[in-house]
Amino acid sequence: MTESTTATLEIPGYKAGTWVLDPSHSEVNFSVRHMMISKVRGTFDVKSATIIAPENPLEVSVVASADVASVNSKDEARDNHLRSADFFDAETHPTLDFVSTGVRVENGDFLVDGDLTIRGITRPVTFELDFGGFGVDPWGNYKAGATAKTVINREDFGLVWNAALETGGVLVGKDVTITLDLQGSLQA
Repeated sequence: MTESTTATLEIPGYKAGTWVLDPSHSEVNFSVRHMMISKVRGTFDVKSATIIAPENPLEVSVVASADVASVNSKDEARDNHLRSADFFDAETHPTLDFVSTGVRVENGDFLVDGDLTIRGITRPVTFELDFGGFGVDPWGNYKAGATAKTVINREDFGLVWNAALETGGVLVGKDVTITLDLQGSLQA
């Protein structure tokens, strides 16, 4: 069943307003096949994110940015290669950016559609959203937590560098799983 944005959805604990992501409790995670036999995982720091939440949660809008230079895959040489023009070209394209275009419920799942920009190339993506819930921290701040996940083809974003393996196949897989672990605060 698909719900349209004309319907109003009720989520326990949901509050309308402007939410700002807490970078110390949020990160962008990725994983990609390496040598066709294992996965490399890494993170980017969230640079900024704002969520405008109207009364109807299906009308939420998101604008977010991650810092390319912050890439961390637990290997300094690989991270420097990822920052280079072979991959993200951090000097020319310092951020990964996401702007939502809609929120919907499909078969009971929350989906956030939007435009993802990597290396100056923008493509539509859909994140599956899993609400962690809402709560008040010890300092009285109203918080929300969520995890969002999508899979992209890195070559669609100009990330085409690769190396053939002697045993067949390639060094870096095409599909990249992106997982966002997010916590935000409702602004007063």
